[in-house]
Amino acid sequence: MSRHLYEHSVSYQGYLIVPFVFGKVDSYEIYSYKLLSEIGRQSRFHKAENPAGICGSSIDNIIDIAKEHIDKHAEFVSQKDNFKFRYIYNNNLIILFRQDGKYFYDHYPPDSLNNIAPPKLFKSEYECLCWIKQGLDALHPKRR
Repeated sequence: MSRHLYEHSVSYQGYLIVPFVFGKVDSYEIYSYKLLSEIGRQSRFHKAENPAGICGSSIDNIIDIAKEHIDKHAEFVSQKDNFKFRYIYNNNLIILFRQDGKYFYDHYPPDSLNNIAPPKLFKSEYECLCWIKQGLDALHPKRR
């Protein structure tokens, strides 16, 4: 599988729709998607790959397919956006959360929806982002 296209992800009713290139036919890309759920494993769609079973011809098309499937089959609907503070750094997805004045994060690498963030709390969003950036930069030093 190619990398997740986190930069085109869309938060929708408590889910994060994450498109990726499923394959190519001739020179045309075929898109699919995966979902993250704000309620995690409590949702049958958390980390599900294309539960609609339909691929799309563009990123916008696959996002519409995913939204339609969520509208018809979601086990909950959320009006808040727990995926609002998401960042892409070196093709990694970082989602920040705030709870009781502390910050923590989920970290997904480019090719997997397995959260690899350690359980660590931070005093500020800035402190959290700096720590993540420092760790990712250490893993992928820039060539001089």
